Amino acid sequence: MINYIQNKQARLISATTLDFTREIYIEKLNSKNRLVGLVGQRGVGKTTLLLQYLKTYFKPTKYLYFSADDVHITDNSIYSIVEEFVILGGKVIVIDEIHKYNNWAIELKSIYDSYPELLVRFSGSSMLNILSEKYDLSRRCVISHVKELNFKEYLKLSNNINFPELSLEEILSKSTQISPDLALSQADLYKHFLKYLQIGSYPFFIEDEVEYKNKLFNALDKIINEDIPSLNKLDYSHLSIFKKIIAKLIYSRVPYKVNITTLCKEFGISHPTLNTYLNIYEQTKIIKPIKKYSTKLSLKPQKLLFGNTNILHTYSNEFGVEIDIGTLRETFFASCFPNIYYSDIGDFKVGDYIFEIGGKNKSFKQIKDISNSFAVIDTDYSLQQSKIPLWLFGLIK
Repeated sequence: MINYIQNKQARLISATTLDFTREIYIEKLNSKNRLVGLVGQRGVGKTTLLLQYLKTYFKPTKYLYFSADDVHITDNSIYSIVEEFVILGGKVIVIDEIHKYNNWAIELKSIYDSYPELLVRFSGSSMLNILSEKYDLSRRCVISHVKELNFKEYLKLSNNINFPELSLEEILSKSTQISPDLALSQADLYKHFLKYLQIGSYPFFIEDEVEYKNKLFNALDKIINEDIPSLNKLDYSHLSIFKKIIAKLIYSRVPYKVNITTLCKEFGISHPTLNTYLNIYEQTKIIKPIKKYSTKLSLKPQKLLFGNTNILHTYSNEFGVEIDIGTLRETFFASCFPNIYYSDIGDFKVGDYIFEIGGKNKSFKQIKDISNSFAVIDTDYSLQQSKIPLWLFGLIK
């Protein structure tokens, strides 16, 4: 079995390049923690990260990489494979798609406790599965969430364009210097941005741009039809509600403002149940509920957006619905921030700042007298301090 695994991993490592790496995740894998897991949506590049980590830091004889969904692996226990490899002098075990293996958390705990000198790394595309088991492993395991590609990463991977990584404060204070310089350095910058909004969030665009939306739709469909019901024990009638929520967002076209009471009546479920379902969607990163900023804990979202613009494009294509440009802009902007809130003044609140999103000819009257407020405009560059190009937020740290 070890020979089979090593022969297969040699082929995979040989095909893995280091031309484009996401150092933040490589560094997390290379930490001193003995047990580190990567979670993220299907297609975000977890397998590539694991292979790049091994290729960068270890000799082939010291590590063993395999995927838990390999048909040859399923007839063996992970523990027995690890045991054999450790006897041979192995130091690093990397298990891809670990959620495909039954009782994976139990075996990982046993491996962790039995082999204190061993480094264990794993990945899982079923974020719900991994996160539900995380609590049993919490004392031992460090979980890292792999995000989709931001615009900066897309530019590097697709066109080998190196743009700087910026903090929010740098964008707000220096946009009139930064945006013209960058826009003028790349004549097709805005074309790249429009393409990114459609097919740039997941690195598999490199393989096939034509089938990109079909691949993404199938990945999203697996989350809804397999991951969600397997962990939440939903019957078909309630699974259909998850699909109805998607349809609501698509057919509304404009950014969907949530009326919990109306939705509960329409779907025939209680307020707590709907909040639970929206929370599940938030964990899967398919939908991003935007809550109103409050010092008190709030479960009620004010607005629902898709997790990124590629998801919006994919579902719009599937439903045959034209995308509202305002929804597209807000979806992109919201996807740039892990902590973003709905604002009665403007569109969003991030930290102490208020943002209004729109086209380059929008007046932005409602925020003109508000301190720490900014207009985010859909254009290539701006010479006005209070008006910042939308794409620039795709370079944020």
